[in-house]
Parts: sequence; structure tokens; C-alpha cells
Amino acid sequence: MFALLGVVLVAGAPCVLPAAAGGTKLKPPQNVEVDIIDDTFTLRWARSREPAGNVTVSADYRMPRIVDNWTKLPGCQHVTSATCDFSSLKMHVYEEIKLRIRAEEGNSTSPWRELDTFIPFQQARIGPPKVHLEAEDKAIAINISPPGAKDSVMWQQENPQYSVIIWRNASGAQTWNETHHSRFPRIKIHKLVPETTYCVRVKARLLLHWNPAEFSPVHCVSTTVENELPAPENIQVILENDTYVLKWDYTHDNVTFEAQWLKSYLKRMPGSQSEKWAQVQGCERAPVARCAPPQDLFRKGIYFRVRASRGSSSSPWSQEEKFDAGRQVVIPPLIVALKPLSSRSLQVSIGFQDQTELQHSLTYEVRFWENASNAERKTFVEQRADFPVLSLKPRTVYCADAQALLEDGPRSQRSRPSNTACAATEAGGAPGALLVAGVAVMLVLCAALALGKLVHYVFFPAGKPPATIEEYFPEEPTKNLLLSTSVEQTEECFIVENVDAVSAKEVNHLDEDHRTYTSQASQDSGHYSIEDESGESGESGGSQAGEELGQRGAGAHSAGGRFA
Repeated sequence: MFALLGVVLVAGAPCVLPAAAGGTKLKPPQNVEVDIIDDTFTLRWARSREPAGNVTVSADYRMPRIVDNWTKLPGCQHVTSATCDFSSLKMHVYEEIKLRIRAEEGNSTSPWRELDTFIPFQQARIGPPKVHLEAEDKAIAINISPPGAKDSVMWQQENPQYSVIIWRNASGAQTWNETHHSRFPRIKIHKLVPETTYCVRVKARLLLHWNPAEFSPVHCVSTTVENELPAPENIQVILENDTYVLKWDYTHDNVTFEAQWLKSYLKRMPGSQSEKWAQVQGCERAPVARCAPPQDLFRKGIYFRVRASRGSSSSPWSQEEKFDAGRQVVIPPLIVALKPLSSRSLQVSIGFQDQTELQHSLTYEVRFWENASNAERKTFVEQRADFPVLSLKPRTVYCADAQALLEDGPRSQRSRPSNTACAATEAGGAPGALLVAGVAVMLVLCAALALGKLVHYVFFPAGKPPATIEEYFPEEPTKNLLLSTSVEQTEECFIVENVDAVSAKEVNHLDEDHRTYTSQASQDSGHYSIEDESGESGESGGSQAGEELGQRGAGAHSAGGRFA
């Protein structure tokens, strides 16, 4: 639901309906508007220029989403003035409503003038809250009454927030001012000047809506004479050895302290909560600026306050501090130390002045910088309490400090800043660095050489065939296989039958016959014949000798003989 920007509903171009039967020339009211402040509903219009006489004004309403019939608007019947109050109308502030208005004189009436439909909540303005001031020597308590009546219908489902403007009023002039925001109807502003006049004005606002709001009238009050005993400051809850301890700061001696607590929901109730604060057991007359309340008292949504006493004199109450387990616990101060590890690194160690059980749930925001006037400060977050910082310069002084974070995020509870620790890196080791670099280069070269050999072996193997294959291919025939047909060598050969059985004459004859009939090139098919050119075989003896010669030739060929 979104609020309208305007503060009143104006009948800009209303619809004018015909007059009732027997009507005269009466004109309907002009410049009609609805004004809503908190729970007060007012209908306004401009007076007619015609003589007043007995002219009155009446209005009707209807709920378009509920009933279409027009109903007389209570408080706005036969009105002689220029306004009427219809706050008594029982309706839902989030429902649409439509109004119409007309002038009447005797039995004569003007045409109806209809207004645009509107939703009361969107049209309403937030009225000025009521303010009551209470003064102390250095503080002012501002009590605010929420806008509207106690049984307000308009804002009953809303939780207003408050904006307070306060300024010092010296000789009628505004010399200082500041703005405070609070979700509680009681605000206490501390650290003021005694015996000084301060003025305030307050307005309420809605967190999720943009309804216009009005400031309260200005209220002024003077602070009292400075108290002999100042109020305690810096109220904290710390965890020591699994025990919650309430502590504060105070500079005066010979005093005792008392502490009180209040449930946070009670702060939402308007008026003073003085009677609602309860004593903290174990802290009724504490002799030092700390005490240990019962541990079951610590839970979410509790406020503490402390004051000092000496005899019959008491200080004002301290500023009220909220305790929220897991968020409002005060983290003990940190101690940071730096130690050189090498020429390029330092060790950062983080510890605590007081023992704490929160250590395992903390992270650390560390600032690290070179100890020089124009050095940049680097900030980083670490979960370890001991860690190295690398890539530094040799023989250079660096410094660091830290804060502990209880939770991650912009609203995390933080410790106070630690001490600043400084240390220098060691001198650089040039010879050792060169030796390491040389060894690294040699290792890279050896690896590259081995890789090159592996690539050459895989992609470019040797051309020589394996020994198991090479034994069947002597060197010369292997070379001959690579020659072209035109340059191949040719050998003539013949087969000689049993030398002992063949005469010299027959040998010569065979030699001639071989030259005549059996001369072949090495490129022939490998089939040999001893037939003559006519294809006829020789005599029977020659035929027999030929057959025997063929058998021996076959035997020789099978034994591995070659014919070329």
C-alpha cells in the first residue's frame, strides 16, 4: 500500500448530477476537499457567493466495494458552516470510500457534486506528537506520546519512528543543533552542558509508508546545575572465562555503584519507565567499576544502566546500554605481534590481553602497511590468529594493527583497535637466489632435451628395418628393389644336369641351346621352358633329360635359388 503525496483530497473535476425534482438554481459547494489528520476526518468547501439565507449543506457516502447505496454521512447533515466533521463514521481505514455533497434551501437542492474515491489511510497525515521534557545536569529526557488518540484506529497497526531535532538556545539564537532518530517514545540525550537552555521539536514517521507528518510545537527546558558525582560511562558486558561481567568507566574514588536492568519491550511503552527498572542482583553496592550479575539474566533484549553513590549523594543514571547475546558482547582488546620469516615474508600473530571463549568465533580485520610516509595501507580479513604475509621487500620495516569481528557484515560487533606492531624483513640472499635460478634453468633445459628426443622417436623413427626382417633381404637385392625397371640388372643362367653323366659335347650343346632358347630377363614371370621355338619336344632321350632337368630346377627353386 502506497501513500499519496498530497495531504488533502481535492474535488478537482467532480461530477455534478442533476438537481432533484422541484430544484432551483442552487449551485453545489465549490472547492470541496477532505482533510484527515490522525483519526480526525474533516470535509471542507468554499462558501457560496449567494446570500446565505437558509442554505445548508449535506453529504452522503458509500463504500464501492461493499455497498453501492448512498448513505447519509454522519456529522455532515444540514450544516450551515463551511466544514463538517465525520470522524464518528465507523469504517475501515484501508477500504475505499466515496463522498458526494450538495446545497439545500427549503425544498430546493443543488445538483450533487461527487468526489473521487479515496482510501483514508493513504490520505491521512501524521499529526504532531505530544512532548514532555525532563532535565538533568548533562542530559535531557524526551517523553513522546504517539500520534493520535490512545485508541487510535488509524495508526494502531503501525510502529511510528521518531525524529528529534535539538538545539542550544542562547540569547534567543540557535547556535547548535543535531537530529536523533529512535523507535522508542522516550529518548534521552546525553553529553549536554549544565545550566543551558535546549529546545526540541519532534515528528513521527512510518517506516514503510510516506504519509506526510507534522512537527510538534517547540518545547524548551534548561539543564540543572552540574552534579557533584558524574554518571558512569562506557557501560559494557564482557565474557571472562565463560562468565558475563558488567563493567564501566569511572574516575572518582570512594563511591559505590548500583546497576538496574529493563526488558526491551517495555521501552516501547510511552511515558517514564523509572518504576519498571529492576535491581541487578550482585550489583547493589559494588565497590569497584564492575560486577558479575546472575548468568541467567543475560538474554536477548535487556538494557542496563548504572549510577554512582557517595553517602546520600547519587549521580545521574548512565546512558542505557542494550545487551544482546552474540552481538553486544564486548570483545577484549587485541595484541598484535610481527616476526620476520625471511627476506620476503613476516608472521602476524594476534592474541588477547584477557582470556576469552569467543576466540573460536572471531575473524580479524587486519591493516598492513610499509612504514613510510606515503605507503598505502592494505586491509584484509583473516580467520586465523597466526598467518604469514608474503611478497614483501627485503630489509624493509612493515607495521600492522587489527580489530576482531564477532560476526561478518556491516553491523558486526567489533573490538577496539589493537596496538600497532612493526618489524623488518630479513636481508635478501642474492647468491642463493642465483643458485636456485641456475638449477631451475638446467632442469628446464634437461626436460626440454628429453622431450625433444621423445618426440623425434615417436614421429620420426629410423628407416632401417628390424633385424628379423633384414636377414632375409641382403644388401644388394634390397637395393635392386629400389631401382626402376629400366636400370635393373639382368643375369643369364642355365641349369646343368648331373655333371658326371653329361659329356662335354652335351654340355656345349646345352650351353648353345640355353643361349638360343632359354635366355630370359630377370623381369620375366619366373616360368622357364626348354622347348624349341616350334613348341616341339626333343628326342626321347632329350625329353627324359629335360624332365629330369625340370625336376632338378624345381628342387633348386624350392631351396631358395633365384633366377634372374
